[in-house]
Amino acid sequence: MTRRTLLAAPILAAPFAASAARLPIRKAVEFSMLPNTLPVLDRFQLARDCGFEQIECPTTPEPAKAEEILAASRKVGLPIHSVMNSEHWRSPLSDPNPAVVERSLEGMRTSLHNAKLWGADTVLLVPAVVTPEVSYAQAWERSQRQIRTLIPLAQELKVIIGIEEVWNKFLLSPLEFARYIDEFNSPWIRAYFDVGNVAINGYPHDWIRTLNKRIVKLHFKDFSFRKRVAEFTPLLEGDIDFKAVHAALVDIGYRGTATVELSGGDGAYLKEVNNRFEKILAG
Repeated sequence: MTRRTLLAAPILAAPFAASAARLPIRKAVEFSMLPNTLPVLDRFQLARDCGFEQIECPTTPEPAKAEEILAASRKVGLPIHSVMNSEHWRSPLSDPNPAVVERSLEGMRTSLHNAKLWGADTVLLVPAVVTPEVSYAQAWERSQRQIRTLIPLAQELKVIIGIEEVWNKFLLSPLEFARYIDEFNSPWIRAYFDVGNVAINGYPHDWIRTLNKRIVKLHFKDFSFRKRVAEFTPLLEGDIDFKAVHAALVDIGYRGTATVELSGGDGAYLKEVNNRFEKILAG
């Protein structure tokens, strides 16, 4: 080995070494995955005991309930990193009815204030729903117009609005999703990327590299095409190429939080979910 090849060797090996490393990502769980038969404090404790480092909580308009969630988070030491907005499916921002849109906006305002109270830095928003009555172009224009009215509040509260792609017949490609985010030209509007949601019409690692620094948070779930009916599955039992996802997250330098979004269960189930989650992050 010459001096030149010796000096070059670490550079050539770096991408392979990086892809095998544990991703610097915090593991979070959905509040809805925790047993609803338990008091709020016990649910937080269970999540912590099962190995999760953060939690994502739903929109909570009742002040006393919101304070109870905050107290549980602080006592257990399990930070709330994001709020799952709960109004966007019932009341899409793309709806032609102003009353429906106002309910959606009010849900987002509540979610943003929840985030501020809880110390979360992100609110997840499904931006629009394309229907037989609402065209793609209308969904795009209407949702962007309404989201722009929320930016001043998001900036005031220092909470990012994370736009998520779901099965709403909208934002169907990574290039489109990137363009949608970029047109806001605001640091308070970013992408909340769900690994499982795009499997039906794309490849998660492709979306990750295209969205790149636009991604503020991640949802993890698996998806299978092997049965007669395509369906979501437990982690590592579907067709998502999590090694490719791992490599893509290494490439973009993602260092935030990922939340598992699966069916709920007891402590043994949640520990198994956490173990599989850890395998994915470890490559």
